[in-house]
Amino acid sequence: MAKKVLRQISLILMDIGIYVGCWVLTLMLLGHRISIRGFFISNAWYLLGGAMLVVAGCFFLKLYSVLLSFASIREAINVIIIGLLMFGYNLILSYVSHVIRLEWALIHSFLFMIAIVISRFAYRFYLFFVEYLYRLPGRKDKAQRVLIIGAGSTGISVIREIQKNVKSNMTAVCALDDDITKIGKGVNGVKVVGKISEVSWAVKRYKIDKIILAIPSADKKHIKEVVTECKKTKCQVLTVPSIFNIVDGSVSIKDFKEVSIVDLLGREQVKVNIDEIIRYIEDKVVLVTGGGGSIGSELCRQIASHGPKRLIIVDIYENNAYDIQQELVRRLPNLDLVVLIASVRDKGKIDDIFDKYRPEIVFHAAAHKHVPLMETSPNEAVKNNVCGTFNVADAAGRFGVERFVLISTDKAVNPTNIMGASKRICEMIIQTINKKYDTDYVAVRFGNVLGSNGSVIPLFKRQIEEGGPITVTHKDIVRYFMTIPEAVSLVLQAGAYAKGGEIFVLNMGEPIHIYDLAVNMIRLSGLTPFKDIDIQITGLRPGEKLYEEMLMSEEGLNKTDNEMIFIGHPLDIDEHSLFDTIQEMKKLAYEETDKMKDVVHQLVPTYKIDRRKA
Repeated sequence: MAKKVLRQISLILMDIGIYVGCWVLTLMLLGHRISIRGFFISNAWYLLGGAMLVVAGCFFLKLYSVLLSFASIREAINVIIIGLLMFGYNLILSYVSHVIRLEWALIHSFLFMIAIVISRFAYRFYLFFVEYLYRLPGRKDKAQRVLIIGAGSTGISVIREIQKNVKSNMTAVCALDDDITKIGKGVNGVKVVGKISEVSWAVKRYKIDKIILAIPSADKKHIKEVVTECKKTKCQVLTVPSIFNIVDGSVSIKDFKEVSIVDLLGREQVKVNIDEIIRYIEDKVVLVTGGGGSIGSELCRQIASHGPKRLIIVDIYENNAYDIQQELVRRLPNLDLVVLIASVRDKGKIDDIFDKYRPEIVFHAAAHKHVPLMETSPNEAVKNNVCGTFNVADAAGRFGVERFVLISTDKAVNPTNIMGASKRICEMIIQTINKKYDTDYVAVRFGNVLGSNGSVIPLFKRQIEEGGPITVTHKDIVRYFMTIPEAVSLVLQAGAYAKGGEIFVLNMGEPIHIYDLAVNMIRLSGLTPFKDIDIQITGLRPGEKLYEEMLMSEEGLNKTDNEMIFIGHPLDIDEHSLFDTIQEMKKLAYEETDKMKDVVHQLVPTYKIDRRKA
């Protein structure tokens, strides 16, 4: 906003200067008739009125809101209108004033019209000159050869930006577009040579070094298909900012970015109803366990931006807790923030926190989540996930919390690992304890999260940086993926729907083949699969499935107002039997039993124990 105001002030001063300067030039041409100093003194009010008229006319015709680099025929017509307006004003002055004569008025109007046109189109003339230099053979031979995907308004803006930026070391060679009426025609001097599906042919035919995607308004599925085709070449693939940046002319070379793995999700980003979130978060005391983790920290970020009365972060790992604390202190200095180091296993400490701070809403994200690690430490999975969840959930009920949201996982459905089975017990706890207290207890179940701690994306990145190989456990293994902000936004909105006892299931879109993901990540790095980086199949790890499920068959499914969120029906679980069994499990876990998986299986019959050695 400040930049826009400064630009408008500069244009106003420039126009006034042109107006006054043209009078000076006119008087210099006719100086033998009158002194310049005497003229300005005797006609100061006329000059002031003319300057105000110029500025008012430019504002009325919106000449101060147009970027000079995008001045067009419409702006040229408006500039001529201003010139004619000034000519009319000068004619009136020639009749009113005894000093200003008709020939002076005519000469001044002519000079002013020429000067005002030049002022508005000088930058366009400069761009034309730069583009001429750009097309000189010597420069084009040294620059990286660029293929533009998309020959619409965005593509034209990208081509112009490349052409006017002499230091960019890029030259736009050709473009592709699915509009057959554009094929064979030139776009700002760059020829549209074919359809987007012909990208591999165009790269070979025109010896392309770099591809820029200029289709920001295309749907995510189409972008995924285009990116996949582009990555079959060895070219670096860049994309442009949003269409809004293109329209307002703010796009530049520095804004071009590498295509990210998020672009390969093949679906639109999830949207939530912010008003629903604000209504139940605003002015509330909110507690987040595991608040330093990848999911927990993003929960804290989004909660903090929705006006809580106080945000309490609980985490056992002090480095993570410190990082999110410092981030929120910098971003939101007025936030009432409390950061506590505590374990959810410690019932006394949890009770003390609830008694002292009296949270009204609780998000329970603290858990052990790594499948292979929990397979070798099943007692730790029970201590932290099962006993920790019971401690926090029971304290929430006893201390009058309004709403309790458990972060669960798709691995809780027909689990084949102790981590998933322990999270299934956590779901059983909140569905059962919901009958005991006035608190509304719900669980939110979703799949893998891009970029979260322990997810496959960071692992693949490290393996690529180390020169490979990338390890995939099975060629047919598939997983559901979401970005961290998407998952957390839906968790927050699911909390708005809570009535007690529900398991909310997030629609994760279409599952992605991990093997294909590995191939695409290698290509995104500008490398060739199996040539630069190998992919090795290592075999399924203990407790690992080929695919994950989001819902148990007996749970059923209900819709919500958000098409990305569904509700599983609460199951009827015997309260006394469940809680007695959990207490027995806790006792055995702290005795370090070697039979914990069998004990868990008795409580979760759908748990299929993987007997392979981890």
